[in-house]
Amino acid sequence: MNHDQFIVPPGKKVKLSDYDPAFTGKFKTKEEATDKLQKDIQRLAKLQDVLYAQNTYALLIILQAMDAAGKDGTIRHVMSGVNPQGTQVYSFKGPSAEELDHDYLWRSFKALPERGRIGIFNRSYYEEVLILRVHPEILNLQQLPPEAKGKNIWKRRFAEINNFERYLVRNGVLVMKFFLNVSKEEQRRRFLARINTPEKNWKFSLNDAKERGYWDNYMDVFEDAFRHTSTRWAPWHIIPADNKWFTRAAVADIIITKLKSLDLKYPDVSEEHMQNLLRAKELLESEG
Repeated sequence: MNHDQFIVPPGKKVKLSDYDPAFTGKFKTKEEATDKLQKDIQRLAKLQDVLYAQNTYALLIILQAMDAAGKDGTIRHVMSGVNPQGTQVYSFKGPSAEELDHDYLWRSFKALPERGRIGIFNRSYYEEVLILRVHPEILNLQQLPPEAKGKNIWKRRFAEINNFERYLVRNGVLVMKFFLNVSKEEQRRRFLARINTPEKNWKFSLNDAKERGYWDNYMDVFEDAFRHTSTRWAPWHIIPADNKWFTRAAVADIIITKLKSLDLKYPDVSEEHMQNLLRAKELLESEG
């Protein structure tokens, strides 16, 4: 799979209208992509085991999207084979009173994965340069001093986010960012499916439908965020999301390629430790 076609080049203006949400690449059928995903789930499980054992790197996966783009399903399917001990998922909702008493990156710092683990942010600190721009009234709830809410607030936050991610990468926390690009029409179909399926009613609210009225505004702020925060050390990937089976296969393939690039290895065992293992083996065998 050619990953370059999904990457937003650093500093380049992008138009989401240039990206086809229904793109499926070389896969002609759902079955082909599903077969590839099943194999990659096994590969990812093995790579995660070595990542955990080596305990040097951590992987932070950020998923952003419009509602019903398939973030939850992508997490559930792509990570279905990994050891829960080495994986953690955080879904960021509106900030709590405690979180509002801190800077906007504070709760993300708290949720970062430890070395050897894969952390997944279902939405993230990027909401601070997305939803707040579409609904600026939310900014007034953040208890910021006047000088922190000036006209350059978004450029400043882009710079802060870039510096934050660069700091993480330099310290062994790799940052992978995915935007699941669903079309407005496909979102409409998925919303109707949630309404018409009783067991999915809980996933839908009237506000979800109202937010569709801001679709163009969201596309504008996403494009601006990609332009300013797709960097060499943490590029954005725009993943077609009208076909969930392709979305999951693409995300899994990109993650596996990243982990492979680390040349992960199980820790070397010292001579002393090896001698202790042999002694333990003798003791255990003598019991038989």
